[in-house]
Amino acid sequence: MTTQTYRVEGMTCDGCAKAVRRALGTRLPEAEIEIDRPAGLVTIAGAHDEAVVREAIDDAGYDFGGKAA
Repeated sequence: MTTQTYRVEGMTCDGCAKAVRRALGTRLPEAEIEIDRPAGLVTIAGAHDEAVVREAIDDAGYDFGGKAA
């Protein structure tokens, strides 16, 4: 199983985190999604395409910050 963590800029409240989770869950229904709102991170476990992650985050109204170190 592939696991990757990405930065999400502008995710400042629980409502923001829910919006990001909803957007990702719609596009990646088989993946496990963990959100660390205070750190601005999303970890996705399962097969996924980074372009789909970027699109979901952008469509939810937040900025995709790329892979976290």
